[in-house]
Amino acid sequence: MALPDGSYERLRAADCADEIAYVQACLRLYFAGAGATAGDMSMPGPGVANVADITRLNKVATFVLKALSRAPAGERPAELFHWLDTYRRRTVSMNASCIMDSMAIHDVLRARQIDFVFLKGPFQQQLLYDDHFMKPSGDVDILVSPAGFFPARDALRSIGYEVAGKSRSVWWVRFLGEQHMTRGVGPRPSTVDLHYRLQQPGSPSPRDADGFLRRKRQLEIAGAVVPFTSAADTLLLSCISVAKALFNREPCAGYVCDVRASASRLDEADQQLVLDAAVRQGLDDTLLLGLRAADVLLGGAGTLLSERATRILSRIGNEDLLNMVIAPWLSSLRWPQRRTVLWELCGRAPVRYLAEAGWAASADISRRIFERPGSQ
Repeated sequence: MALPDGSYERLRAADCADEIAYVQACLRLYFAGAGATAGDMSMPGPGVANVADITRLNKVATFVLKALSRAPAGERPAELFHWLDTYRRRTVSMNASCIMDSMAIHDVLRARQIDFVFLKGPFQQQLLYDDHFMKPSGDVDILVSPAGFFPARDALRSIGYEVAGKSRSVWWVRFLGEQHMTRGVGPRPSTVDLHYRLQQPGSPSPRDADGFLRRKRQLEIAGAVVPFTSAADTLLLSCISVAKALFNREPCAGYVCDVRASASRLDEADQQLVLDAAVRQGLDDTLLLGLRAADVLLGGAGTLLSERATRILSRIGNEDLLNMVIAPWLSSLRWPQRRTVLWELCGRAPVRYLAEAGWAASADISRRIFERPGSQ
């Protein structure tokens, strides 16, 4: 869902081009590898608060922290470094709780013999970055089949989770294909996002969501073996997240980093296999959008997939796409119409476009009915 406008007030009012460029430079330094030279990492003017906001909204604070850690202590901005380090400590605490919640969820679903797979979160961060604590994960995301949705919900209720707020509505269950479930009270309750769909209306959905369950791999975590998405599906899901964020006009540099980290682990043969799989799922243009965003934010990778990605949304210049990813609050941005983006992500295929547009229109009507005040 779109972030409230209040999250952007400071940044919308400021001329933060230098701060955006600074965060981008830090992200490029991180992905350049441990041997890269940090260079001059001094802050661009009095922009610590703006840089902190940009990294927080994009969930890239730890990336920036690790990049700055390569600079000599006397050459990095002390105030920003302290803020990033504090943010990292909070992330460690949050993700440690998320991992413990995940193990409890794993145990109850396995005991009920419910087929499921974990999505995103600390498990993905360990796979991509060798670090469970790169980005804050407040929720546990799991995918089940449509037939397994209600049994999984009942299983979660047996360990204290209950459906939260508006996610009881028809719009959430039918059109988003998910529900939030929470356990406990206070500032940090345990939250599960239970999915049987993998994309919101307005962007193309996978043709075979159950395939993500069939292709899952097994990870060893704390002495247990848990199901997680395959390497190819991890990349596809990160690209889906980028498309969803752009649809909602949310900052998504953190997802774009996941796209780069996932793609960088694939050789050329694997890249072709991923592209073929994306075509079968009807997600090839969604894949290419995520890859183009990664090249614009982090520098061109010069790979087979990067070469294919240059054609997607080609009418949007690189500078505009960069700002759509990292700074969507900028008033200077000229956003393309959502139906234009959907048309391209549907491969400019009229039948598929009409089906996806009709589904999106039905979802919008449902949301207006079921999400209005007093409808719960």
